[in-house]
Amino acid sequence: MVDPLVSPAVSVGKVALRSPLIIASGTWPHEQDYWKDPRCSFVGAACTKALTLHPREGNPGTRLWETPCGLLNSIGLQNPGIDVFLGEDLPKISSGDIGVIANVAMEAAEETAEVLQRLSLYDHLLLAVELNISCPNVDAGGMAWGADPVMAAKAVELARHHWEGPLWVKLTPQCVNIRDVATAAEAAGADALVVANTWLGMAIDPLSERPVFSRRFAGLSGPAIFPLALRLVWEVSSAVQIPVIGCGGISRTEDVLSMMLAGASAVAIGTAHFTELSCFRSIGRELLEHLAAKGYSSPMDLIGKGKEEHGRIP
Repeated sequence: MVDPLVSPAVSVGKVALRSPLIIASGTWPHEQDYWKDPRCSFVGAACTKALTLHPREGNPGTRLWETPCGLLNSIGLQNPGIDVFLGEDLPKISSGDIGVIANVAMEAAEETAEVLQRLSLYDHLLLAVELNISCPNVDAGGMAWGADPVMAAKAVELARHHWEGPLWVKLTPQCVNIRDVATAAEAAGADALVVANTWLGMAIDPLSERPVFSRRFAGLSGPAIFPLALRLVWEVSSAVQIPVIGCGGISRTEDVLSMMLAGASAVAIGTAHFTELSCFRSIGRELLEHLAAKGYSSPMDLIGKGKEEHGRIP
């Protein structure tokens, strides 16, 4: 039995969450039932699908391909556009039991500004905006904005000008030096950093003898990338003063603990619930049991504790 004095609640800056477990962008339906308990027990918040100004059909051809220890995806930011989201989806999902984080795909500056301006009229229904400067599956925008510090700073400055609420920035692991990008985003006004998005990979079908995806390369998620994501969380949280949300390959309670010990204030889980929809419930319960056994009162007691004997990375 879990100690009733142990609370799963955490804070990511000014954003209070009932649990450190966040549903990663693009992996959760915009259907009302999915945003209510008991389906989302132990979930602190959920990120929406990436939002763009105009509707997007997404990429043609194969979009998902399983690997031995992960999942390749090439969705292409499919979504109905910001107007449909605000008029149809947001009223439904914001009435649920978990907070809504709006993932905004960084497009051309004018288009992104328009999306953020429209979202600002509904800021009372949102916990935060997650600015996506890391999508690997589109031709324009996406991870091009997060590839270097100068572009990342421009994107964050633009978002900060049009959105006054909590601003999280989702970084790409494809940049040369993620610490430089992280500090640039912090200086430009980010309130938290999501570390990170998928790694670029590819698949070739031996039967057709051709690349599986029409764009050739796709984003790899799942357990295979967890050690890589964990390293980036350690590095970024050592370089910035704002909170970090760990994202990438998290599928077990041990992964959540490791991310928080490395410096994450919360974690985003995506691919894991494709195979086990109830993973949040089981991870949440095991997390509380671990905290009680260790004598902690909150997951926040774990943040960065794994660095105590190491100090900050030079």
